Amino acid sequence: MGKTIFISGIDTDAGKTYATGWLAKNYMDKGLSVATQKFIQTGNKEFSEDIEAHRKIMGIEMLPEDIDHTTAPIIFNYPASAQLAARIDGREIDMSLVDKSRETLSSRYDILLIEGAGGLMVPITDDYFTIDYVADRNLPIILVTNGILGSINHTILSLEAISKRNIKLHSVIYNTHFDKDKVIAEDTLGFIQRYVAKHFPNSEVLVM
Repeated sequence: MGKTIFISGIDTDAGKTYATGWLAKNYMDKGLSVATQKFIQTGNKEFSEDIEAHRKIMGIEMLPEDIDHTTAPIIFNYPASAQLAARIDGREIDMSLVDKSRETLSSRYDILLIEGAGGLMVPITDDYFTIDYVADRNLPIILVTNGILGSINHTILSLEAISKRNIKLHSVIYNTHFDKDKVIAEDTLGFIQRYVAKHFPNSEVLVM
């Protein structure tokens, strides 16, 4: 079985999709076979635009598992949180579909990267959140952050939640795409690097 890593972010627009494709390409460049999976896709019909973006960044054609929807087993039309999108579509969220895809892909590839939907506390139901799925499946996590004003707050809150759930932090990816203010960006990256080194000494901060 290959290694599976869950990728989440400090908010919906942290850059998870790009980070997932970027990391997948890095693993591929090391000679590993890599697949990506979309946890729950919203705002699409019959296909996952995030999976398509992963493949473009990776520089490869769509995988056979993309064509048969293994990499995106749950897709809702409305661009909203999973529980709201499911309610609008009049469908239940069957987490066994996500698990089945995860097991299939991890059996075929060295590395499986699962891109989450939104942040850690995005609800799947009223009583079950994305972070609960990660904790229940004992998956290591990568947190994607950036240098937007206020992101330190969101990053530390996310890391505290990860620690409280006893989830293994694989790494933090700092996305430089949003670095509009050099002073804020440099301070944010430095603060996050110091925080991770102190509280998660076995993890690293990657700059993308």
